[in-house]
Amino acid sequence: MPVDPYIVLLLGTVGLAALLPARGTAADAVSGLSTAAIAFLFFLYGARLSTREALDGLRHWRLHVTVLACTFAVFPLLGLAARGLVPVFLTHPLYQGLLFCTLVPSTIQSSIAFTSIARGNVPAAICAGSFSSLAGIVVTPLLAAALLHSSGGFSADSLLEIVFQLLVPFVAGQLLRRWIGGFVARHKKALGLVDRGSILLVVYTAFSEGVVQGIWHQVSPVRLAGLLVVEAVLLAVMLALTWYGAKALGFGREDRIAIQFAGSKKSLAAGLPMASVLFGAHASLAVLPLMLFHQMQLMVCAVIAKRRARDADAEDATGSPRGARAAAAGTGTRSG
Repeated sequence: MPVDPYIVLLLGTVGLAALLPARGTAADAVSGLSTAAIAFLFFLYGARLSTREALDGLRHWRLHVTVLACTFAVFPLLGLAARGLVPVFLTHPLYQGLLFCTLVPSTIQSSIAFTSIARGNVPAAICAGSFSSLAGIVVTPLLAAALLHSSGGFSADSLLEIVFQLLVPFVAGQLLRRWIGGFVARHKKALGLVDRGSILLVVYTAFSEGVVQGIWHQVSPVRLAGLLVVEAVLLAVMLALTWYGAKALGFGREDRIAIQFAGSKKSLAAGLPMASVLFGAHASLAVLPLMLFHQMQLMVCAVIAKRRARDADAEDATGSPRGARAAAAGTGTRSG
């Protein structure tokens, strides 16, 4: 079972915020830096995304539509269904965080990695994750406005903040990509550290505000255990739906793997900055379900990916024509 080292850093940041929260003038300074960091993050996202590659990936549109439907339709519907668990399993703030978790886009890196391990359609996973991230810039705030507003977790001002802090920098990155794309590609590793450092700053800011306002008294061990159970069920349902649903839609094995790993995940990197903008001082509780779900999905999908790889090895050993069956299904392992 892998433990993401970055999750350890995130938890350490949460602990630092609990022991030494930013207060007064320091809190204002940290909040300003966090706002700038979020804008810079989405500027880099825009500068990295290749519009040409995204358009090329449209050739495998059925797979991408399936992943987007899982991410932005099925997941939110399950999140809305979880409303019935309040107040027995979840408090209202934790439910808002869980609902927000179901609205964020899919991951890119881990979806690709697990699809590769499981011998799936890696090009499809790359494009599906990219499309999901791109769509999430617009779709996630709109869904939050529609669903969280009804539960008291969203305001009209939040939508404007999303536009100016997330969408405008992203578009600026896309427009400037022609001139800065090469620099971004050459310094990918260094800028990746900037990405992660920025997110740690966002987490520290959010949890500092939560500690100062005393909202951690709302989370008891029993409530936390209830949240973990609910998220485990949510993940299990999505893993089953993406795997067997893709089979019912006629996708081949390689494409089903890409759909399962891209359609069952939620992005911590995209969700944390959005939550900071949407929830403000209450972002600490809002991001807790996403952080837990992120680690859970890594652990479970690692096991599934290795099992899929063993199944592929067994089929190869018996001479089973996997590629022929996939081609007959009309999808194969062509571009995605």
